[in-house]
Amino acid sequence: MILCALGLAAEATEVKVIAANPMKAVVQQLGAQFERDTGYKLVTTFVSGPVVKREIDAGEKFDLAISATPIIGELIKEGKIDAGNRADVAYAGVGVGVRSGAPTPDIGSVEAFKRALLHAKSVAYSAEGPSGVYFKGMLDRLGIAEQMKPKLKPMSGDALTKAVPSGEAEMIISATSDIIAGGTVLVGPLPPELQSYVRFAAGVGTNAKEAEAAKVLIKLLTAPAAVPIMNANGMEPGTPR
Repeated sequence: MILCALGLAAEATEVKVIAANPMKAVVQQLGAQFERDTGYKLVTTFVSGPVVKREIDAGEKFDLAISATPIIGELIKEGKIDAGNRADVAYAGVGVGVRSGAPTPDIGSVEAFKRALLHAKSVAYSAEGPSGVYFKGMLDRLGIAEQMKPKLKPMSGDALTKAVPSGEAEMIISATSDIIAGGTVLVGPLPPELQSYVRFAAGVGTNAKEAEAAKVLIKLLTAPAAVPIMNANGMEPGTPR
């Protein structure tokens, strides 16, 4: 077993993790296995990708950070994450979601997707995450940024994932993992010509108190057994080819 090298913790020692919201379901499900197999207690804070870095910059103590790959790279450059103990964990495409029972928009081509956006009454997207930054730039490229401005609803965390089921927004454009997490119906990924992938990496803190346990958690996140859990939550393992 991948966790046997660590052994059972004598007490419920805490392993502190700061993770980006799109990884929430995967980390929670694999984290439960980690706790059962090691006896450690996982204490996880889920925030938007950029906030992972802001929390760490502000002095938040952590053993493992999971965020968008560029953010983990910045933390490595700043000496806050050990370059020798980081791994590419998962990636998710950007997709479209609508409420259960609502008409399914045609997003099979760039023009069809553009029409679907213009027809939507409101569209939720990530206020700070990589998918949101990409979406705002995409609206400019499609030439509909001004037309879409009154419809846009930037959100974070649970507010984003629950935006469509709660009625706050008619449509959501975000990482597919965000869409599935909220119980929204995933219409599908963006057309291939517009698709972008949000990549996630994990890294052990340079000053991690439980560095060995954090390393074991990385191994669990990158093990073959993690693949079906990632797939069920709208993600793929590793990096896109």
